[in-house]
Amino acid sequence: MNNKKYIKGTKISDIDTPSILVDLDIAENNIKKMQTFADENNVSMRPHSKTNKSPYWAKKQIDQGAIGICCAKLGEAEEMATGGVKEILIPNQIVGKSKIQRLVEVNKISKVMVAVENEDNIEELSEAFENNSLKLGVIIEVNVGMDRCGVELDEIVEFTNKINQKKGLSFEGIMGYEGHTVNIDNYEERVNETNKAMNKLVKAKNLIEESGVEVRIVSASGTGTYNITSKIDGITELQCGSYIFMDGNYLKIFDDFQPALTLMCTVVSRRDNRIVIDCGLKSVSMDQGLPEVVSPKGIKLVGLSEEHCKCIIETEEENELKVGDKIFLRPMHSDTTINLHDDYFVHRNGLLEESVPIVGRGKFK
Repeated sequence: MNNKKYIKGTKISDIDTPSILVDLDIAENNIKKMQTFADENNVSMRPHSKTNKSPYWAKKQIDQGAIGICCAKLGEAEEMATGGVKEILIPNQIVGKSKIQRLVEVNKISKVMVAVENEDNIEELSEAFENNSLKLGVIIEVNVGMDRCGVELDEIVEFTNKINQKKGLSFEGIMGYEGHTVNIDNYEERVNETNKAMNKLVKAKNLIEESGVEVRIVSASGTGTYNITSKIDGITELQCGSYIFMDGNYLKIFDDFQPALTLMCTVVSRRDNRIVIDCGLKSVSMDQGLPEVVSPKGIKLVGLSEEHCKCIIETEEENELKVGDKIFLRPMHSDTTINLHDDYFVHRNGLLEESVPIVGRGKFK
């Protein structure tokens, strides 16, 4: 096992590969830019940590003004709570006795709210928290068009009332994720489809409040819709996550935030204009397409296998490329690539600042 530790100031090019590099100046600027935007539009930031999977980044977001974070899974929330993050929303359903008991335990460390949409689930949650003399904050997930999880509008008032009858639960608000709109290329179409989705969420809020129940939280938004959802009256907070590093896919539709993350690889073979680098499906994801070569220019990635990546040299300028040289890739989807690695190598101007453990990797339970 390679447990080599690198000291601050190490040249990035001296780090073993394949490795995830993050330009700290760019990532911090992305965090600041998003928080400034949210402040100017009177919405709160509750960034999604399913991208970064690390209290290191969550604390940077909170230091800039985020009210807390989101975690996709309970396992991630446990790591974040242990790492000192005090306000966590799991915009997902926590189902089953073993997970609910873990949720009880993590709530003894940090405030962890969860999304709900099922009557049997709220009964189990309430019973567990009441038995432990605790109260769990819950938000109702509303189906705003993804047709994945979520309560429908005609059920929302009745479901809210059932939550308010449970002694172990505290109704905090609602959420809806317009994930089906975040990657729409055409901006006008993205605006229209996002507005349709968020109109359902705002209507849910209005229906609940007309029944006499206060809705404190209306949570939504992915990175691709941050500047649309934030301007809709009634939305109180944004759950964006990918903006911190930026995915290759998001960069195809807008450049509001700069790419901070690359995967550094090494050339292990060259034959004429064909090279092979030392990454593969076990170190870079391709669920949203093949990664792109950031540098050097003039190289095209053509295929991935488990441990190999085949590239073609397309320009004369790169004819000097040799075995041992470094190649830098940008994943189309950072989240699923980050989940394959143990550490980030965080740098400024090409010199290592620190190695940051990705403590949330593999925490999908």
